[in-house]
Amino acid sequence: MANNHLGFYLLMLLKIVTTFAIPPKTLKEACIGEIGFELQFNIYNDSCPEAEAIIFSWVENAVMEDSRMAASLLRLHFHDCFVNASRLLLLDDTGDFVGEKTAPPNLNSLRGFEVIDAIKSDLESVCPETVSCADILAVVARDSVVLVCDVPSTLCSTIMIIFPVPLKLKCILQTAGPSWEVPMGRRDSFSANKAAATNGIPAPNSSLTDLVAKFQNVGLTLQDMVALSGAHTMGKARCSTFSSRLQSSSNTNGPDNNPDFLQSLQQLCSGSDIDALAQLDLVTPATFDNQYYTNLLSGEGLLPSDQILVSQDQTREIINSYAEDTSVFFEDFKISMLKMGSLGPASGNDGEIRRNCRVVN
Repeated sequence: MANNHLGFYLLMLLKIVTTFAIPPKTLKEACIGEIGFELQFNIYNDSCPEAEAIIFSWVENAVMEDSRMAASLLRLHFHDCFVNASRLLLLDDTGDFVGEKTAPPNLNSLRGFEVIDAIKSDLESVCPETVSCADILAVVARDSVVLVCDVPSTLCSTIMIIFPVPLKLKCILQTAGPSWEVPMGRRDSFSANKAAATNGIPAPNSSLTDLVAKFQNVGLTLQDMVALSGAHTMGKARCSTFSSRLQSSSNTNGPDNNPDFLQSLQQLCSGSDIDALAQLDLVTPATFDNQYYTNLLSGEGLLPSDQILVSQDQTREIINSYAEDTSVFFEDFKISMLKMGSLGPASGNDGEIRRNCRVVN
């Protein structure tokens, strides 16, 4: 078994990213169809050619320091897009302004704001008032999908011996997550809607009817919903977010219940700490793959809103197709991410390019 693990990690050496890392290869425009509004590809080629490389470098550093950050940054983009496409999630509340950051689905839940701050500060020093905070989030989400840091320290030590170079070698694996070209040109909006954030973002205990309605309300389909839910192939959740799963009968077998899995969750969350964390994907938590869908079919979806997806024939059919073929999931995930990222952003002469993502100019 040890030799098998060693062989796996040696193969992964081929995908190690060092400080010379560059943004991953992107999807050709022809593969992703028409992008609405005034978003364009390669919009910063002349005005800020280093933008994507700078963003990638900061995401790389953040994920190296905290493997959970990949999922957290991806989630920021989801929450930012989902509320009337307002692109105001990053704004702090002030005496005369109430943003969306303190809405119940976001408060004490979202992470990674400091990473966005660092990226924005770096970009402002290179190309002031050029790259919007909304565009930063869209690119960060893409880069987070391919960067997951969960390499054993012994492997890192081995790499240092093999490659004794005067560089800080970054033990980050590109885990075959899909990549795509991000259309840009979003501008940062002025007005927020805390009520919409409170009511519009799907909750971890949502019913299937509620999930479908909330995705449809922003222009996303049932298939988009199932594909985007696949982002839960990485990341963690607090015990408090899946407490209703803990109350399921351990004596009942079926698509909603896996007694062994539920028992393991009950043991994890048996203490007084409601903020104890569980992996959203217990099987391959550090890999962006289709294991999430296999987990759902075996009753091992962590969140109630995950496991409920198998309760309807139409969603279950999509789940089966993704569980059977990673490439089908990846392709649909890319398309759905592009759709979500293009939901009515401010563009053209609307909005502004914030100098600081936490405050309007």
